Amino acid sequence: MEILAKQPRPKTNWILKTEILVLAFLIALLTAFNAQAQDKVTEAFRESYSLEKSQNFNAAIDKLMAVYQADSYELNLRLGWLHYQASKLDQATGYYNKAVALKPYAIEPKLGLVLPLSVQGKWDEILDIYRQILQTDPQNSLVNYRVGLIYYNRADFAKADPFLEKVVNLYPFDYDGLLLLAWNKLSLQKSREAKVLFQKVLLNNPGDESALEGLKLIK
Repeated sequence: MEILAKQPRPKTNWILKTEILVLAFLIALLTAFNAQAQDKVTEAFRESYSLEKSQNFNAAIDKLMAVYQADSYELNLRLGWLHYQASKLDQATGYYNKAVALKPYAIEPKLGLVLPLSVQGKWDEILDIYRQILQTDPQNSLVNYRVGLIYYNRADFAKADPFLEKVVNLYPFDYDGLLLLAWNKLSLQKSREAKVLFQKVLLNNPGDESALEGLKLIK
């Protein structure tokens, strides 16, 4: 004799309505909890800005640590900055690295990471970070200038040249770019190009002592 499997009874309208009400209540409760948590984070940020203005960096850090979430890009970025301001360089590096890990293509956490590393003179690490940024944004004038400056300070003028030329190509009347490129060209013994660049610097800043000094060396 064939035994028929028991079929589940359909839920009554009362049960369905109860489940819907419970689900709606839980959603409302979760929404209210998230809103309250977000309000606390917003308030912690507000207080941290106020404390930062008075240079009370440790207290500003404590405000954010009270609402810290490891997966929050904004909290890690801000904590990186505050720890840097408090001269806690290792902690600043740690939080900036967390921000980089959370947003691998973002440029701002990498620029932040450069701050504590520069104080420690870790220029090779900084160059590596700048190369990462230029892979994402090859036309970034700030980073191109800084890479050129690092190589210039190392007296590696040939390596500095293309980065500085890119800056001047992007911003042909930028004072800093023109001046550094002029000195770099002079260091490469490209006097004619250097002279033109120094003259452009004087158009931007008439009487500029560095440009006048460079022109004297050419003459």
